[in-house]
Amino acid sequence: MRIISGKLRGKKILYTKSLKTRPLRDYVRENIFNVIVHGKKTKLSLEKANILDLYSGIGSFGIECLSRNVNKVVFVEKDPLAFSILKKNISDLNLTSKTELITQDIKYYLEKLSFKDKFDLIFLDPPYKDLSYIEVIKIIKEKKIFNKENKIIIHRERKCKEKLDNFFKVELEKNYGRSKIIFGSL
Repeated sequence: MRIISGKLRGKKILYTKSLKTRPLRDYVRENIFNVIVHGKKTKLSLEKANILDLYSGIGSFGIECLSRNVNKVVFVEKDPLAFSILKKNISDLNLTSKTELITQDIKYYLEKLSFKDKFDLIFLDPPYKDLSYIEVIKIIKEKKIFNKENKIIIHRERKCKEKLDNFFKVELEKNYGRSKIIFGSL
């Protein structure tokens, strides 16, 4: 696995072969960033943005953001194996000053903490069978932890049929192999 663009382009990222974690494939990540940077409906300036990477796994999405000069990424991952690899990736790439690593349940993190900083981009990559991420979106909206100009991106299985337009404004859906990427705003 590698970083696609930015100052860390070409650097390798460690990943796990665990059945619990499925890293975001390079070509899917590349297409997500093409939509963010060049899309008419989904455009967002990444430079100096604050990113919340939920269900972050080994951190490939957030690390790609850091390579593109964002201000800060908060990673939240509760799986101990994925978290240990995430921590090593951040350390090996010398990114600790621009990151916050949280190892706990996402709902607990969102409900119990108060937020000084608001996020410009929130990325959710829950396990395909996990539908509790919808509750996470409700908490995000309730806590208002996002800036006025914001984006939310969700990675789901292509065949999922959840009705998400009840929770945020869906701007675009793209399919890449088995993956469906949903772009929107809160």
